[in-house]
Amino acid sequence: MLLPSSNENRLSVRSLLLGICFVILICCIVSYAELVITYIQIGFLQLPPAVIGLFFFLVLGNRLLAKLNARFVLSPRELMCIYCMMLVASMISSRGVMEKLIPALIAVNYFTNETNSWDTLFFPHIKPWLIPFSPEQKGQAAIAISFYEGAQTGDSIPWRAWLEPLCAWGVLVFLVFTAFLCLAAILRKQWVENEKLTFPLVSLPLEFVHEGRGFFQNRLMWLGFAVPALIFTLNGLHEIAPQIPNLPLRYVLNQYFTERPFNAMVYTPIFLSFAAIGFFYLLPTQLLFSLWFFFLLTRFQDVIAAMFGWRVSTMPLYPTRLYIGYQVAGAYMVLVVSFIYMGLPHFRQVFRRAFTATQVDDTAELLPYRTAVWGLIISLVLAIGWCYTAGLNLGFAAFEIVVYICIVAVVMARSTAEGGLLMTETSFRPLDLYQLISSKAALGAQSLTVLSFLDAIFTRDQRGLILTGFLDGLKIRDRVGMSYRSLLGVLVLGSILAFLCAAAIHLWLPYTHGANYMYSYTYRGNPLWAFQDNVAAIEGFGTDLRTTGGLFFGIGVLVTTGLVILRMLYWWWPLHPLGYALSASWTLIVFWFPVLIAWGIKTPILRYSGIRQYQRLRPFFLGMVFGEFSMAVVWTLISWAANVPAPFFPWP
Repeated sequence: MLLPSSNENRLSVRSLLLGICFVILICCIVSYAELVITYIQIGFLQLPPAVIGLFFFLVLGNRLLAKLNARFVLSPRELMCIYCMMLVASMISSRGVMEKLIPALIAVNYFTNETNSWDTLFFPHIKPWLIPFSPEQKGQAAIAISFYEGAQTGDSIPWRAWLEPLCAWGVLVFLVFTAFLCLAAILRKQWVENEKLTFPLVSLPLEFVHEGRGFFQNRLMWLGFAVPALIFTLNGLHEIAPQIPNLPLRYVLNQYFTERPFNAMVYTPIFLSFAAIGFFYLLPTQLLFSLWFFFLLTRFQDVIAAMFGWRVSTMPLYPTRLYIGYQVAGAYMVLVVSFIYMGLPHFRQVFRRAFTATQVDDTAELLPYRTAVWGLIISLVLAIGWCYTAGLNLGFAAFEIVVYICIVAVVMARSTAEGGLLMTETSFRPLDLYQLISSKAALGAQSLTVLSFLDAIFTRDQRGLILTGFLDGLKIRDRVGMSYRSLLGVLVLGSILAFLCAAAIHLWLPYTHGANYMYSYTYRGNPLWAFQDNVAAIEGFGTDLRTTGGLFFGIGVLVTTGLVILRMLYWWWPLHPLGYALSASWTLIVFWFPVLIAWGIKTPILRYSGIRQYQRLRPFFLGMVFGEFSMAVVWTLISWAANVPAPFFPWP
């Protein structure tokens, strides 16, 4: 492909203006659907249903416009510019930033009481510029009460009180996003060109703009579309009129395993997502096999532990056992080392260009390598400095930021770029790794208080990770020929606008509706769990995990090292280390069954019918993705306009 250096590769003003309009629209739709309707989590997936649904209507309108006046038709490059802006806006307005940021700053105040004494344990260690209430005031503040219970008639939203903490935390968000942009620029060539990762999540939007006519006229695609469209239409009508039949899309297997040792299995549901089946159809069969095999292996380990009477606690703040969580942590470390090893020639060039006068052609990159490397270093250092200023121990602040950005986020990005997973979620925090060498009580009350905020906002829940959106944008750019400098402007503009717009919406909704009557996870779950988990350590108690955690961390390192070596030596080796690393995550708890179905469909097709039949059926499975995501947008609008309940969508 020729380098995009000519004027025709630049973006038009109209595409940027349309992108701004769609960013605002996405922020409104995602926030209302997830926080008020609650049954439709429409924005936190790494391929957000809200974005796909709106993007389809944009493409459809563009095709109708072509019949009226071709001069006003948007090019594929302009369409994908708008798509990238919507993608980052959806993640920021959902679980990527805002759904975790704003509740975390106020929940600790509202939920303090005489029983938990949080105002004594935490408030003295909170810097005033971090929160919208005064940490010197004991008990609940009026600003927290009106946030959770709704403002009284005639009361105004306290915008001014929120301005300083949002600006302060916005600086840290900006530094993290800058690090992700630089990291994406460094990784792009290795993952896109050298390793040729498939980036399955960009397949559907590219089908819309590149092969739209053939795609939209394909009967198999519309047949695939019809399956989820029919089911979600029936399920939605059932919510309005219960006499209409519906198809349950969630089952909990634990209710069928009530006897020992099988009742020891942690939460094991079945979510029937047609969109997930459609996407997983695009993945290699070896990876599909590894994903469901290692997930079921975690449940088998629970059964074995119960048979031998082992009493091992659960992983703090995650729905898995401690011995699984630390195996996964070891797997992450080995995976990052393997990524560096595989890309060593590329990374040598990158760092030679950054630190020496060596000439390396980086004109086609999102950022020049020197800018990317120094930008990553400076943003990491400033983020560490921000955490230290907020009250976190300096050494642990460095550990927290480096593990989060350079290890956890990289593996999560790999899970979408190679694994095509619709959701990014891990099974441990940097704090859990720290406990391999010391008790968290040793950090002290000041650090643990700040860490409670950081866990709630950044490190515990990885869904909506913006790094994957940046990398998907780089892959999209290669297909449509947008200049990298234009893409950089698109991503920066979309991120800033989405942060400002989403912040306003996420303050207006709780003060209008009352957070107690909105999505419970966002307001009464995630912002509290880290504080609850750290109470014992602040009071001087805690569990020594160095022996147990270290043992299983070592097992994870050894197993993953063996899997990586076998994958390098033997192309036919069926077990992928990425499947092992993701085995305990909420991602596979939700998607293990669709993975199993996709593997069960694709394997015999390839074995008995060949690659041609696989390609012929591909539109059917993309149609299922298109259908399920379109129904999510349709039912969001119906629920909002008619004030009726929406059906359950199987990606909680």
